[in-house]
This record gives sequence, C-alpha cells and structure tokens, in this order.
Amino acid sequence: MQLNVNGKQHEVDVEETMPLLWVLRDELAITGPKFGCGIAMCGACTVHINGMPARSCSIPVGQVSGQVTTIEGLGTPYAMHVVQAAWVEHQVAQCGYCQPGQIMSAAALLQVNPNPDDEAIDRALSANLCRCGTYPRIRAAVKTAAAKIRESNL
Repeated sequence: MQLNVNGKQHEVDVEETMPLLWVLRDELAITGPKFGCGIAMCGACTVHINGMPARSCSIPVGQVSGQVTTIEGLGTPYAMHVVQAAWVEHQVAQCGYCQPGQIMSAAALLQVNPNPDDEAIDRALSANLCRCGTYPRIRAAVKTAAAKIRESNL
C-alpha cells in the first residue's frame, strides 16, 4: 500500500487494519508521534491527515488517504514551524512526551483560527493531555505563534 508521509511516498507492506501510528513508528521509523493510550484520548499520537489533526493510534492505515504530516514534517529542513519556535521560546516542554501531539494540534488550530482566544485554545488542545501541567506555557506559546502568523500575513 502507498502512504504519503511528510511529502514523501512510501510503500508499506502491512495489514490494512494496522494503526497508522505503528506504521509510522515501526515501518517508517518516524518516532515523533508517541503511543500514549491507544484509544485516541491523550493526543500524544496526533498527526495531520490532509491538514486536519488526527489520532494515529486509532486510525487503520487502510483508511488513510492523502497527505500525512508528522511533527518531523511540520517545519522545513532549514527552519522550525512558527509553533515549534514558540514552544522553544516559552520553554513549554518538561518531559516532552506529549509535545509533538500538542504542537500538531496547535498548528492545526492556527490554520483555521489565526487569532484564537483562551477558550478556542483550550477547546482545541483540551484533548491533548500533559502530565507535567505546562498548560499556561502551552497557551502562551500558541498566542505567540498566532501573533507571528498574523504579523507575517500583514
């Protein structure tokens, strides 16, 4: 089966029922998406499918069509995505385990809402669990990234 991940076409020989997360991690050695719960509740496995956030642990690879983007494909080879840069600026990560999923959800939010208020940020990222409790820094980083996106579109 063909799978387009981070702009590259891959041929994978797996069962169509295998979760996308395990295809990414075990077959393609793309380890940014993390296994957290296996039931699409924690958000650690979040990727984009055709620009929309999706929980890769619960999506059978046979149901995936279009472009899959992981945290590794979010920026460019020469620069971090604006959300990644804001995460660094605000020192969001502590243990870091949830951060790829948090960043992917935040980037998806900013694609549709470049000026989110606290409620929009909380709603978009509430399904992403952070055991370290860095939610205030996550919110600040999203606001910083949003401001930089708005500035670049002026």
